[in-house]
Amino acid sequence: MKPTLFYTDHLVLPLPPGHRFPIEKYRLLREILETEGKFRLQPAPLADVQTIKLVHAARYVDAFLEGLLSDSAMRRIGFPWSEGLVTRTLASVGSTLAATRQALATGWGGTLAGGTHHAFAAEGSGYCVFNDIAIAARWLMQARNTNGKWPSRVAVIDLDVHQGDGTADIFRDDPSVLTVSMHCKANFPLRKQKSSIDVELDAGVGDAEYLRALESLFPLLAEFRPDFVFYQAGVDGLASDRLGRLRLSHAGLIERDRLVMRTVRHMDVPFVITLGGGYSDPILLTAEAHANSFRVAAEVFGARRKKEDLAV
Repeated sequence: MKPTLFYTDHLVLPLPPGHRFPIEKYRLLREILETEGKFRLQPAPLADVQTIKLVHAARYVDAFLEGLLSDSAMRRIGFPWSEGLVTRTLASVGSTLAATRQALATGWGGTLAGGTHHAFAAEGSGYCVFNDIAIAARWLMQARNTNGKWPSRVAVIDLDVHQGDGTADIFRDDPSVLTVSMHCKANFPLRKQKSSIDVELDAGVGDAEYLRALESLFPLLAEFRPDFVFYQAGVDGLASDRLGRLRLSHAGLIERDRLVMRTVRHMDVPFVITLGGGYSDPILLTAEAHANSFRVAAEVFGARRKKEDLAV
């Protein structure tokens, strides 16, 4: 049976001409994966507002949904408010929640959206309105309270080139969630937050140095002993990325994904992939890099393998 991935590009996000956000990458990615036929692609459901409020302040959520946020708050988010933005945002969160349920049932799940890690509890930032990973993690914790068999220790591995500042801040006092962010130091956000583990890379880092830094994180992940892992698999570390400032190749990102996924597969815990950032020129390079993440997931999680065969 084909793995199911959830998408949001069927919902229109109206942006003004010349807006720098590469909205077309979501459609391009879905079309690439549809052509290959390895996955079952399904429209994302809309997230329930009360589930969003497990993380986000009710006043902020309601103001966004009703179009009542201030102009300065919307400028910080980076999108003009519209009904389309509301629906697309609810679907982005819904896609990660659906992928989380899928992972609980089958071992892994994925969304062709999400990874909106700059959203804080009471404000959005950097093209992120609500923090889908934080919401899904809190949803798991709530479910755990009524079913002791559900995950109780969640790890967030964030390999977007920008620090997962919103996620770090949301879980700063929660020892049941490990936040790991490996990012370019000289990049947005200017004011960093404190993750459980931060690895700051210099601008210009290439594949070899990047992968060495990544491998150093795995003993710390194992020490935490998570029973659920979210992976923010941003591909804005590509050398072709307009905003990234790193020098990673497609081959380097494929190896990055393979190392992360084999490590998690060896732990035998549920795993969710969210998209994260990517701003290459041309944008097709970004879509292809995102597609590679799901191809690697199908390779690593698709077949039943002995644990000893998955040692990193």
